[in-house]
Amino acid sequence: MRKVLQYRFLALLTLSFLVLASCGKKEKSATTGWNYNDQKWGGFEKIDYEGQATGPNLVLVEGGTFNMGQVDQDVTFEWNSIPRRVTVSSFYMDETEVANIDYKEYLYWLNRVFGESYPEVRTNALPDTLVWREELSFNEPFVETYFRHPSYDDYPVVGVSWLQANEFCKWRTDRVNEMVLIERGILNPNPEQKDEDNFNTEAYLNNQYEGSVKKNLKDHKTGGERKVKFEDGIMLPSYRLPTEAEWEYAALGLVGNQASSKDELITDRKLYPWNGQGVRYARRDKNQGAILANFKRGRGDYMGMAGKLNDKAHITSPVRAFMPNDFGLYNMAGNVNEWVMDLYRPMTSTTIRDAENQELNPFRGNKFETKVLDQDGQLEEKDSLGRIKYRYVEDDEAASRENYKRGQVYNYLDGDEESEAFYNYGVTTLISDKARVIKGGSWSDRAFYLSPGARRFKEEDKADRTIGFRCAMTRTGGPEGNDDSGGNRFKTKRKKVKRKYK
Repeated sequence: MRKVLQYRFLALLTLSFLVLASCGKKEKSATTGWNYNDQKWGGFEKIDYEGQATGPNLVLVEGGTFNMGQVDQDVTFEWNSIPRRVTVSSFYMDETEVANIDYKEYLYWLNRVFGESYPEVRTNALPDTLVWREELSFNEPFVETYFRHPSYDDYPVVGVSWLQANEFCKWRTDRVNEMVLIERGILNPNPEQKDEDNFNTEAYLNNQYEGSVKKNLKDHKTGGERKVKFEDGIMLPSYRLPTEAEWEYAALGLVGNQASSKDELITDRKLYPWNGQGVRYARRDKNQGAILANFKRGRGDYMGMAGKLNDKAHITSPVRAFMPNDFGLYNMAGNVNEWVMDLYRPMTSTTIRDAENQELNPFRGNKFETKVLDQDGQLEEKDSLGRIKYRYVEDDEAASRENYKRGQVYNYLDGDEESEAFYNYGVTTLISDKARVIKGGSWSDRAFYLSPGARRFKEEDKADRTIGFRCAMTRTGGPEGNDDSGGNRFKTKRKKVKRKYK
C-alpha cells in the first residue's frame, strides 16, 4: 500500500514538473518558429487579447439581417422609408438616452480644463434651453429648471444639436479611455489638466500626450517599459452617434422574436420595439392596459387624466422610466427623438442602381478625413485643445481608387451629376447637406412616429425640446461578443429610477 502511494506521489510530482515546464515555454510563431514576446528573439509581441470591454452604460447589440424601413402604413405618403433587406454588424449602444446629469458633467469638465483660456468651448457646448419657449404656451419655467434643477437629472438632455452631440461623443471617448489606463495602473488620476495638456486618446497613442505615468507596459524589445499602443487592444473604440440602420435594428429588438436559438426564424414582425399592434401592455396581469412609452396619445392629451395618468409624463420622463426592449435598451420609442449619424435623403438606396454595395452597414454621410502631416511626413503637432489635426480628403486623392472616387459622398447617386435628381435647397426642397435623420418619436408625437422605421430630419446645427441622443460604439472582433466575465469592468450604472411597469 505504501509503495502504491509512493508511485502515485511520484506520478503527481512528475506531472507538476511537466506543467511548470510547459508554462515556462514561450509561444512560437507558426510561420517562422521564432518566439513571441521574447527579447532574445527580437521582441515581436503577440497580445493575449481578452476581448473588447463593454464601456460605461453600453450593451452589446448582436448584429444580423433585417428588413429596414417602414412597417406601418405610409400615412404621410412620403415614400421615404421603402423596406429593404440589409445586414448590420454587431455594435454597442447606450442602454439609455444621455441624461442631463451626463451632459452637466461634460460641461463641468470643459469649464475646468478650458474655462480660463478658451471659455467659448464651454459656451458652444451649452444646450439651448430657450427651445422650451412657445408663443401661446406657458413653458417659461422649463427654460430655467429642465436642465439645471436636480429634479431633472435623470431626464434626457434636450436642446442639443447634432454637432454638439458629436462633440460630446468625442469627449466621452477620451474620458473613458483615460479611466481604462487609470484602472490598469498605467496612469495616475490627474484632475489638474489644462488647455492642450489634457488626455486625448489619439494624442496619447501618437506620443503627443504623456500624462502622469504610474507604470507603463513591459517592452519585450528592450526589456524596459513602453506606452500603451493601439495594437495592444486596451483602448476602446470611439463613442459616436449610431447610424440610422444601427438605431433602427436596435430599436426593433427582433432577437426576442426568434422561434428558437437554433433556427433563423422570426415569429412576428414588429410595428414597435415591443410585440403587438397597440401601445398598451396586453398581458393579463396588474399591468394590463398600461402605456408602454411616453408619447402624445391624442389631441391635447400628453399624460392622461388626474388619478389615472397614462404615461405619467407631461413632457419627458426619466431615461429608465419604461421597460427596455429585448436588447435591454430603454425608450427606443417615445420620450425624445434621437439624432443618428446619417444625412437625410427622402429615398433610401433601394432605388440606387448599385444598391447591392450598400446592403452591409448602409450609411449616407461619409466625408472622409486623413491626419495632417508636416513636410517631413510626420504628424503635425496637436491643436490648442489637445487634439490631433485632421483634414478632409480631396477628390483627386481618391480618383485612382476603385472602392471610392471622391472625398465627400453626401449626394452619391442621389442629387449629384451621376443621378437623375438634383437638390435645389431653398427653391424646390428644404433638404440640404445639413439635414440629419432623427428617429424614435417623442413625448410630443403621435404613435405613428414610435415605429422604428419612421424617420424625419432636422438641420445639424439646430436644436429642439423633443430631440436628444444616445451614443454607440463599434464592436471589434467576433459578432457574438466576448466570453467576457472579466470584460465588463465598466458595467456600473447610476442609481436606477424605479420602473413603472415590470
